[in-house]
Amino acid sequence: MPAEQPAADPPPPFDVAKAAAVMHGSPAGMAVFDTKLRYLYVNPALERLNGLPAAAHLGRTVEDVLPELDVDEDVLKAVLADGKSREAMSSGRTWATVPEGERFWQGAYHRLEEEGEVRGLVGVVLEVSVARHQQKELERARRYLTLLDTASVSIGTTLDMDTTCQELADFVVPALADAAVVEVFPPEVGHVVRRPPEGVLRLRRAAMATGPGIPGVTGQFGDPGEYIDYQADAAVPRCLEANRRVIENLFSDEQLGRSAPTPHRVAAYRAIGLHSAVVVPLTTRGRPLGVLALARTGDSPVFTESGDVVIARELASRAAVDLDQARRYAHEHTIAKELQRSLLSEPQGLHPHVQVASRYRSAEEGAVVGGDWFDVISLRDGRHLKAMGDVMGHGVEAAVAMSHYRSILRAVAEDDMEPHRILTRLDEAVGRSGVDRAATCLLAVVDRLGGTCRMASAGHLPPVFIEPGAAHARVISMPVGPPLGTGFGEYVTTAVPCGPGTVLFMYTDGLVERRGEDIDVSVGRLAGLTMPTSGLLEDLLDEALDRFGEDAEDDIAMLASRIHEGVPPLGDDD
Repeated sequence: MPAEQPAADPPPPFDVAKAAAVMHGSPAGMAVFDTKLRYLYVNPALERLNGLPAAAHLGRTVEDVLPELDVDEDVLKAVLADGKSREAMSSGRTWATVPEGERFWQGAYHRLEEEGEVRGLVGVVLEVSVARHQQKELERARRYLTLLDTASVSIGTTLDMDTTCQELADFVVPALADAAVVEVFPPEVGHVVRRPPEGVLRLRRAAMATGPGIPGVTGQFGDPGEYIDYQADAAVPRCLEANRRVIENLFSDEQLGRSAPTPHRVAAYRAIGLHSAVVVPLTTRGRPLGVLALARTGDSPVFTESGDVVIARELASRAAVDLDQARRYAHEHTIAKELQRSLLSEPQGLHPHVQVASRYRSAEEGAVVGGDWFDVISLRDGRHLKAMGDVMGHGVEAAVAMSHYRSILRAVAEDDMEPHRILTRLDEAVGRSGVDRAATCLLAVVDRLGGTCRMASAGHLPPVFIEPGAAHARVISMPVGPPLGTGFGEYVTTAVPCGPGTVLFMYTDGLVERRGEDIDVSVGRLAGLTMPTSGLLEDLLDEALDRFGEDAEDDIAMLASRIHEGVPPLGDDD
């Protein structure tokens, strides 16, 4: 309790007895101030609120009596100046013995006048701590609900795991923490990772986010993409082992060193003022995927069991579902890509007078691999069979079905068979094989000696022919039968002249199909294809991708072929 001090100046004349008669029994704290904002009178209720007798107030200002109380004196001065009554909220601590925690008071202030002369102020104060704390809890709850609602549209916007992790880290900073990291177990396929030492937990840092108050030092803690090895008793292994949150208030270097991945990071953590952390498991379907770790620095409050930690756990639980979907997709996507890559190798063993170039490009990042395929098969008498197909659907199943179609085609195609008969046999064989995915297919038998190309289509897009020196290409109109695997058959062969130097261009729908556009319009643009000045088929395919494949939403496969100029007479081939 502060020592009493004599007033610097005697207060102006004021009838204190009259004020006491009015204010003494009021349950609200009431006080009268002179024009210099010094106490002239304090009622018993205000004595109890402030924890001091009335005598300790008289002749002194609020700041003198209650140094830990936040009162806006500008409000009181404004009331003295213009006579307009005002209300003001104050907070802090008084000398009264009350439970720990911030307290709040609502005050109303009115100017006192006597015979036209300003004499001072009267203040009425009510403690509103309970109501204020309840209001703050309500505001906090509303903020949490808003956070959770926003999370549903901000996290998990793609099927890319690292993107989802970064969305989670960015979302919680600065809403819940000054820094955040998301770490996950290394992928099971697609990456070769050096095995950690026996008994050591290794995670991959997938994402990291920091607030503006701690720039320039985050690289000391491991950048996204790096692998982190944890000592056995660090916070992260303890979190994963127990599958529950771990809260660490790190008041000593010994505590900080034990909680960190390795003790040597203590200096770096201290440099950013880290003092509190919480690690939350990312778990779904009973399987741990990794952790979300939050950190607070500087003047930020420590983490406690309630409030922000509850929200962090809920966000981690929701994000884990998105991460599990992304991980399963990545697993399947990697397998499908490897399978497709192995099957879509450049055709080999063709006649030296046949030139072939191919391209395969998967759709934009995050899309599922499709069932596009192509093949070239040598036949007798200077002929060869070209095939371009697209299995309906995506993923591993589509890639496997694609391999079945390719293998069955090689089994049923015979040297003297017309393309429509090959499609019919292929359709029947697919039905017997049990492959349950339909596919489109375009077959072309090119006779390099006869100068013709005989084609048949099972639901596939039309081929394009580019003549040497032509100003534009020809999109061939031809009968189109039902897709393979439907069992309906009824295919038709179409013959098109195809002399030396003529380029046959075949493709899948990913090259031309665009949302909201008629497919005939999309295909019609391919008439703008011409041979590049280099004359190379590879350059033609690159140009087609640049011109037509930029906005592709599906995989693209292309095959370009031609017969060399100067074909030898019959009997000179191999």
